[in-house]
Amino acid sequence: MLKALLFDVDGTLADTERDGHRPAFNAAFREVGLDWDWDVPLYGELQAVTGGKERMRYYIERFRPDYEKPADFDELVAKLHQVKTRHYTQLLAAGGIPLRPGVKRLLREAREAGLSLAVATTTTPENVTALLRHSLAEDGADWFTVIAAGDIVPAKKPAPDIYLWAMRQLGLRPEECLAFEDSENGIRASQGAGLKTVATVNDYTRGHDFSGALAVLSDLGEVEAPYRRLDAAGLGEQGYVDVPRLRAWLAG
Repeated sequence: MLKALLFDVDGTLADTERDGHRPAFNAAFREVGLDWDWDVPLYGELQAVTGGKERMRYYIERFRPDYEKPADFDELVAKLHQVKTRHYTQLLAAGGIPLRPGVKRLLREAREAGLSLAVATTTTPENVTALLRHSLAEDGADWFTVIAAGDIVPAKKPAPDIYLWAMRQLGLRPEECLAFEDSENGIRASQGAGLKTVATVNDYTRGHDFSGALAVLSDLGEVEAPYRRLDAAGLGEQGYVDVPRLRAWLAG
């Protein structure tokens, strides 16, 4: 029996990566005097690494081998991430990052149906609450029973730890939950935790491997703007994701 929906955030609830996190990173780099600039194609490559601090370390190793790390490099990375988070929340407060199609409707319907809602993400708790407050509702964070975010577990996606932690807090088993993801790393994490998963692709993840997903969709869809189903099992199907449809998919 379906009892809870667990959502990734970046790219799943909203298209935050290209138009939110990327420019926020660049603003942080400028603020501390670094000449780094992550354009759209480069940021797509960097998304292979999960976690902002990890992403910066990978960028240096892969693209800036000439960079001389200061003695306090770990502190610099932590500071950069804090500055980036500030710029990101400012972008959210300005209303620049809306939720993806169908997200708000499904969240509302799930609450009305008595389902628990949870977040399972590697982004910081501050980023999550800012997005929910500015793009969902003033009390958006309160819609969620569990917000599993940031460094609450040591291993980032594709490790399943964040989903396992969220389910422990919910007190539920994998077969009582459904996950929503947008990337290959994300779906590896959710499936590694035993969760059936619906994938909604975006510009950065359209070519990812979503093998084993319950459904691969363009988005969650609206009545007037249906999703397009992209996986072989339902290729070409159109509609909008609601609780009865999720229960039917889960039942198989």
